[in-house]
Amino acid sequence: MKTLIAYAVGLVTAMSLVTPLRAENPADLKRLLETRECAGCNLAGADLSETYLLGADLRDANLRGANLAKANLEGADLTGANLQGANLTGAFASNVVLDYANLRDSSLVNANLSHAMTAGAILTGADVRGASLFGSGIGIGGD
Repeated sequence: MKTLIAYAVGLVTAMSLVTPLRAENPADLKRLLETRECAGCNLAGADLSETYLLGADLRDANLRGANLAKANLEGADLTGANLQGANLTGAFASNVVLDYANLRDSSLVNANLSHAMTAGAILTGADVRGASLFGSGIGIGGD
């Protein structure tokens, strides 16, 4: 019996390592894609790559680990959003509001963040190589 239980636990553990886990709330994802209004939504781990989210309301949304590569976020409001570990590589996010957003360990490589509002944003460990930061208030090194 103990062997059978150990086998079952091992099988479940192995399956959980192979099967990708989806954290986002499907209803929230549908709402965002249909209305571009999803304040406080759970979109953690969602694949939003190449999605058109111009002017989207994502205030306080959970986008932890989300894929927003090459997404159009121009003018979107991400105030207080959790974007920790998110992929925003090549995203077009000019005039975006990122006030008090958590961008810790996110990828902003080659993203356009021109004129982004970033008061109180957390950027520790964020990769901004090649990003357009003109007028964003994001400083890279130096005095």
